[in-house]
Amino acid sequence: MVRFRSCPLLRALAAIACCLACLAPGARGGEPPALNPFAPVKTDRDDAVPGYLELSDGSVRVGNVYMTLGKRLKIYDDQTKRQREIPLRAVGRIDCNVLKEWMEKEWRFKELALDEKYFTGREYPSRECAYTITLQDGRTITGPLAEIIFVRPFVSTPSGPAAYRPDAEAEKFLLHKRQKGEPGTDLKSLVFVKTIRLGEEALEEGRKKVRASRPNPAK
Repeated sequence: MVRFRSCPLLRALAAIACCLACLAPGARGGEPPALNPFAPVKTDRDDAVPGYLELSDGSVRVGNVYMTLGKRLKIYDDQTKRQREIPLRAVGRIDCNVLKEWMEKEWRFKELALDEKYFTGREYPSRECAYTITLQDGRTITGPLAEIIFVRPFVSTPSGPAAYRPDAEAEKFLLHKRQKGEPGTDLKSLVFVKTIRLGEEALEEGRKKVRASRPNPAK
């Protein structure tokens, strides 16, 4: 019988093969689950803050409030004369202060004339606003603001908003220092965000506002 000496290289190769076999799919616990491209995607936002938004017409939106991912509120501080960036979670409330509102006449350039305008006979509503941000610690900052706020609503039930719906369509609202309506409309129709309140207490307050605004069938 012929015997071959044990080769260190062969022993090393055998050890590597054994390790690869252990790491192969199905070696422990079977195949990993396949990814389903049509599976529902988690739409909840970790940066969302519960609360409510109230419009100038008295309507209230209750739910989770958030901004574009990664954004902060950018407001020019009238007192310090510099721009401030504030995360939404540090905010207790945002209030709109109407500085001036008026009906603006609509003017258009005449055909083939670059420097001559004529009045169309129509007017459109205009409004100038400033915003006051109240932080969680009570400090306030007032100045012009230009931001987009989203509210993803809660489920609406006969007794009021009850549970959060991450799959519900979020509503978009614009906060801006200058607001302009369509020609032929009035100032009342130019609805704006009156206030935003954030936090668990604000959430409960918003629910009460919604319930109070609903007609009582017993009356």
